[in-house]
Amino acid sequence: MALVCGALAIGFAPVFAAFALKPEYGSFGPAAIGFYRVFFALPFLWVVLLATPGKAEKSARTRHPTGLLGLAGFFFAIDLVSWHWSIKYTTVANATLLANFAPLWVMLWAGRLFGERITPRFLGALGLAFVGAAVLMSASFQFDPERLFGDALSLVTAIAYGSYMLTVKKLRETCSPQEIMAWSGLFAVPLMFAAALASGETMMTTQLNGWLVLLGLALISHLAGQGLIAYAFGHLPAALTSLNLLLQPVFAAALGWVLLDEALGGQQLLGAAIVLGALFGANRPAQAK
Repeated sequence: MALVCGALAIGFAPVFAAFALKPEYGSFGPAAIGFYRVFFALPFLWVVLLATPGKAEKSARTRHPTGLLGLAGFFFAIDLVSWHWSIKYTTVANATLLANFAPLWVMLWAGRLFGERITPRFLGALGLAFVGAAVLMSASFQFDPERLFGDALSLVTAIAYGSYMLTVKKLRETCSPQEIMAWSGLFAVPLMFAAALASGETMMTTQLNGWLVLLGLALISHLAGQGLIAYAFGHLPAALTSLNLLLQPVFAAALGWVLLDEALGGQQLLGAAIVLGALFGANRPAQAK
C-alpha cells in the first residue's frame, strides 16, 4: 500500500510541472522546477526525521553510511537533472517512456547485489508492462534523429533512477526512510542548484500560485511520494518494487485527464490495462506445489 500510494503521489509530479511551466504560474524552467522540488521539501524532511521518536537520539549515536547517502543524493540529482534537461531536446512522451526503463536496470543488478531470484513469471510481467507503457505513450512518442540527444538523456535518467533505487534498497538495511530522505536530499540540493543556474531558466517569480504549485510538488511528490517508496524498499524486493513503479505513468495519465483535460482515448486505456494486468500477475502469490 505504501508503494502504491507513493507511485500515486509521484504521478502528480508532471501535473505540478505542467502548471509551473505556464506563464500565469511563473514560467519556471524544467531544471528550476526540479531544484525547487527537493529544496522546498528539505526542511520538512529534516523536521520529520528529528520529530520521529527515537530517531534523533539514534542518529546522534549511529555512524551514518555517509558515502551511500551521498551516492543516493547524487543519483537522484542526476535523475531529475537529466530528465528535465531531456525535455528540452525531445518530447515529454519520449522522455517519460524511456525514463521508465529503470526497472530493467534494477533487475539486472538486484540478483548480484541482493541475491534476488528473477523468475520467468517476473520476466514475463516486466516485458508485458513495458508493452503496456509503450502502448500508453505511443500516441505521443516520436522517433526523430534530431531528438536522439534528448532520448539518450532519458535513458541516462532511467539508469540514474534505477541506481538510486538500488542504493536506497541497500541503505534500508541500516537506515530508516526518514534518514535516507533527509540526508540524500541534503547532498542532492547543491548539485541541482548548480544545474538550475546553468540552465539559465527563470528561478524567481512574483506569482504566489507558482510558488504554491512548487510547494505542492515538494510535499506531495517528493516528501510523500519518494518517502513512501523508500519505506517500501525496506520490505519488498528491489526488482519487484521498481517494476511496480510503472504505476507512475498510469497515474500520471489519469491525473492529466482529470486535472489538465488531456485526452485519454482507447489506446491509452488499453496501455494502462496492460500495465495493470502485468503488475497484477507479478504481485500474485506463487501457488504452492
